[in-house]
Parts: sequence; C-alpha cells; structure tokens
Amino acid sequence: MLANFHTHTKRCNHAAGEDREYVIAAIKAGLTALGFSDHSPQCFDGGFYSNFRMKPEEQRDYIESISALREEFRDYIHLYIGYETEYYPDIFGKTYDMLSSMPYDYMILGQHALDNEKDAHFCFTETDDAALLEKYVSQVCEGIRTGKYFYLAHPDVFRFSGDEDIYEEQMTHLCREANRYGMPLEINGLGLRDNRYYPSESFFRIAAREGSKAIFGCDAHSPDTVGLADNYDEARRLADRCGIELIETAVPVKFREKIKQK
Repeated sequence: MLANFHTHTKRCNHAAGEDREYVIAAIKAGLTALGFSDHSPQCFDGGFYSNFRMKPEEQRDYIESISALREEFRDYIHLYIGYETEYYPDIFGKTYDMLSSMPYDYMILGQHALDNEKDAHFCFTETDDAALLEKYVSQVCEGIRTGKYFYLAHPDVFRFSGDEDIYEEQMTHLCREANRYGMPLEINGLGLRDNRYYPSESFFRIAAREGSKAIFGCDAHSPDTVGLADNYDEARRLADRCGIELIETAVPVKFREKIKQK
C-alpha cells in the first residue's frame, strides 16, 4: 500500500485524534503519501450547519495545520491537503469558490445525501425507491462532470433494496460516466472494517464489467485505522474476486487536469 487519500480529522465531529497522530501512523505503516480529506465545509443557505463536517470558520486552521506538518515531515512522507465533499447543485459554485480561496491539492466526491442535504434523503437510509436511486446516480454523474474531483468515494453507499435490474442499470450508467472522465472508484476501508453493506461485490462486478478502475481508501476516522495492511489486503481480495483492477498512486491527480474533452 503506497498511499491513502481518504483521511478525516476531529473537525468533522465524528473523528478522533490530532492531525500529527495521523501522519505518524502513516509513516509507521510505511506509506509514501497521506492525503487529508476531511468532510468539507459547505456554503449552506439560511445559516444551516451540518453536524458531520468542519465549519467554514475551521477551514483556515485545517489548511495551516496540514501545511505545517507537510513541512515538518517532508523528509519522511508526502502530505496532501484535500476535502471529501458532496455535490450539492444549488450551492456547489459558492462552496467551490470558498474552498479554492485557500490552497489545497484535491477533492474526492462522497455523496452522503441527495439534493442539497437539508431535509433530503441520506444515502445510508435503506430504500426500495427506484426514483431515489436514479436521483443519486444523476447527482453523482453531474458532480463527476464538473471536473473537480480526483476519485469517487464509496460509490456504492446508496443503500438500495429494490429491483436488482434497476440497480444494475443505474450503476452501469454511473460506472460509464466515471470511466468517461477517467475517475477511479473507491473500495472503502471503513465499510470493510465495520462490516457494512458497502463495499458491495455486486457493484464492483458491474464496475469490472464496464472496465472501471478501483482505488483503496482507508476512510480513516482515527490514527489507528491509517494504512492497516489487513484492511488493504481485504480490499485487494474483493477486487480480485470481482475482476476489477486496483490501482495505486502516490500522487492525487487534480481531476480537472485530466478531463477528457468529449
């Protein structure tokens, strides 16, 4: 395992540990690169605050902390500053401008809720409603087409218990759109560690059939979950069973720099 680009911090209100502890854990695990990608602030309207992400006023501390650690540990590991963020169409432009007001290296797309989050369906909530599944796929694909994301985190996070043929049709569309833009699909380490309903073998078999590429992300919410060899090995076995290529990279490519002009 060369690198991990899915790492949270305590600023998101559901992770533990200091930023430095994550870096030290990554070095001890033998990683050559670590990307921090905490849940990004969003420019919600009406003073709404989401309770599972950093607040806009915490952005500067986040950037400055990781930047200082990058300098301190530059002889030991490459550190990158990123965000895990949803694509919320009504506020994406404002959010992107806010994030871009300070230097960062990459974003990953992790769609936890539909629409613009407030009063919306959350993807962890089980449903057999095909219209909601279609909305999830449509919204993710719209996010992909912005060209702003490095990879798609937990693409199989939408918990659908409805018609399998509809699921296959929709996820085929998602995989094809990701492929069109050269976007890897994450095998999520947190899902594996917690024995969640994702990563989904049925999803990654569809992805393999469509020629997609997978990437492993620890989705670390504590330092002791960074770079676990057993976690990575389990992801590789899943990839092998599904027949999908699991890629490794030590550099997070800014997705907008590799968009295919189509």
